[in-house]
Amino acid sequence: MNGTIALVLLLSMTPAAAPGPKVYHAAPDGRSAACSRPNPCSLETARDKVRQAVAGGMDRDVEVRLAGGRYALTEPLVLDERDSGFEGHTVTWTAAPGARPILTGGVPITGWRRQGRFQVASVPEGVEPRQLFVGGARATRARGASCPASVCDATTTGMTGAVASGVAGWQDAPEAEAVIKVRWRNYRCRIDRVDGDVISFAQPCWTNSASGTGRTGPAWDTTTVDSSRYSGVAFFENARELLDEPGEFVYDRTDRTITYLPRAGENLADAVVPSTETLLRIDGASRVKIAGLGFQHAAYHQPGTDEGYAGTQAGLTLTGATGPEDHAGRYYTKPAAAVVVNGGSDVTITGAAFAHLGGAGVILQAGTRDSAVTGSTFTDLSSGAVYVGDTEPNPPAELRGERNTVARNTITLAGREFTDAVGIWAGYETGLRVDHNTLERLPYSGISVGWGWNQPVAQSPGMRDNQVTNNRIVDAMMVADQQHDGGAIYTQGPQPGTVISGNYVNRSAYGNTERDGNGVYLDEQSSHIRVEGNVITRVGYKWISNWAGYGIENLATGNWTDTTAPALSGRGSQQVDNFTALELLPEAALRVAAAAGARPGEVEQLVPDLARTGSATQSATEGTASAANAIDGSTVTDSRTTSAAGSWWQVDLGEVRAIGAVELWNDASMTTADVQVLVSRTPDFAEATVLPLPGKVLRPSPVTVDAEGRYVRIQRTGTGRIGLAGVAVHERDRT
Repeated sequence: MNGTIALVLLLSMTPAAAPGPKVYHAAPDGRSAACSRPNPCSLETARDKVRQAVAGGMDRDVEVRLAGGRYALTEPLVLDERDSGFEGHTVTWTAAPGARPILTGGVPITGWRRQGRFQVASVPEGVEPRQLFVGGARATRARGASCPASVCDATTTGMTGAVASGVAGWQDAPEAEAVIKVRWRNYRCRIDRVDGDVISFAQPCWTNSASGTGRTGPAWDTTTVDSSRYSGVAFFENARELLDEPGEFVYDRTDRTITYLPRAGENLADAVVPSTETLLRIDGASRVKIAGLGFQHAAYHQPGTDEGYAGTQAGLTLTGATGPEDHAGRYYTKPAAAVVVNGGSDVTITGAAFAHLGGAGVILQAGTRDSAVTGSTFTDLSSGAVYVGDTEPNPPAELRGERNTVARNTITLAGREFTDAVGIWAGYETGLRVDHNTLERLPYSGISVGWGWNQPVAQSPGMRDNQVTNNRIVDAMMVADQQHDGGAIYTQGPQPGTVISGNYVNRSAYGNTERDGNGVYLDEQSSHIRVEGNVITRVGYKWISNWAGYGIENLATGNWTDTTAPALSGRGSQQVDNFTALELLPEAALRVAAAAGARPGEVEQLVPDLARTGSATQSATEGTASAANAIDGSTVTDSRTTSAAGSWWQVDLGEVRAIGAVELWNDASMTTADVQVLVSRTPDFAEATVLPLPGKVLRPSPVTVDAEGRYVRIQRTGTGRIGLAGVAVHERDRT
């Protein structure tokens, strides 16, 4: 009897299990077996039911479970304060078990008809396509060749060269755009008219791309379309006359048709154009979780309007015909994104899949805090993947971004159209954590934190204690995309307590056309930042760059890299106890690199360099640029010969070796061009293996050799200098 009483008392004292979530359902057609008949269960009706439930008080979590299929949206699903969780409970929008729901802003294109080699279809009213996806593959807007500045001469009012470029002969020239790339900036302006040899562009796009307004960036900047750094039009696009490659299309806004040149074997039954910009908008909500949803075919309309795309940096643009002069970029405009969170708190986006977007993936802004983007995938995006924060350096308290997280995401092939975009961008954030993300195949910088360019308004921003840790960044600043002056990890502005550590960076700007592209780039007033324990290999320029004297009290320590870099500039900045000029990564570095990213990944081991222990000479030395500078483990300091005919640089390996490859790094001025690589057993090169390398040497230019020799010579085929930042000689693989 006593035991029974004790058991009853024990059971009465045991806390009751927390109740399971209250569940609502949604389905693409508004009907589902899980719905309570005959009530519909669209996204909107599910949201309204949640609002009613939340308004009555929360004693448990709430879930909205989305059935599989495509939810076609003509306007965003909007969640606001009424959709928040409270009293310790969360409102979750998630995939039903085993389901793959996709929110899409795409419109199918049907009714294709053949016209010769082409397929033509009408575009529904209200749709203005910039992108076309066929069978899940991105099509390319028809584009032509580049037009050099000597032909397409840009001024503050427009451009000459319409006749020589062929633009004057295009039937619908006002449908076309000029795509211009100047250093880190992109510009895309639609042609307004052609008068003889003069091309005029839509306004305010062209004015916002040119100098003279005081609004385009820092006063010292020389990257506008009419600047000294303008080298020409990268290409014109969206003209019928340019439609010559399979997979290209043209949109004619006058007759509202798409003309497409199909790839072999393509099925046009699955042709989609993005139309709706934002698919999900969260305004001021808290304790909301978005889990396991897909987002596809969201649009970005601004570049197709008269605003165009007057790029400033990282995918942000200058908009509007008027506005304050502002050299700190406070009024720049972010791209459109599939998901936008304004002033959210404790909002989590997890396990989501973002693909085939006309703009960006996610934006957390306007005072969003304690929120996260985690475990999601981003691929095939026209712009960047994740944008966090804003460009006002000292906003009111309610608009400060604090304690946000971007972690365990995989980002590939972002910036497909707007190649100045970055993988993950953050403005003036405090307590931001960017951790264990994988970023691969990006046109410009991988991760960018900070803003302001040392302008007075931005010199004491509310920004500190940010962490960029354990990320894997491979193939950033890809050379084919012609973006310059960036890095795999890029910062601006003073941010005390900020740490960059445990990251694996490989092949940033590798094979570049100039001395450019960094591993970690502490740019413009970057101060009080600790760079520690990173593995940084095969970068086009410096493994770490802190060039500005006003970037103060930065510390780089305990990093592993295969090159060296000059001492950090700025008061109190130091490089201490780093492992530089490595020929092989040690086990500790391999462990750090393998653990970086959303999941363990492969690490590209270094290849020993036979030239490091050799003896370098050159035909004649110009100034103090010693021949030995090319084998000192640095790709920053240069060797240099005079410009005598047949000038040469060479290294004596000390003994005959089986050589598999030679790697040449051009010097700071990209001096070296039109050379041949000679490998010989004897110093007279009487019976040498000769391998021609025409054109400009890159950073680097690899040359396959497969020969035995002791002497390796780089020789000019005509008259001109040879300047080399590095020459590596790799032994032939004996396996």
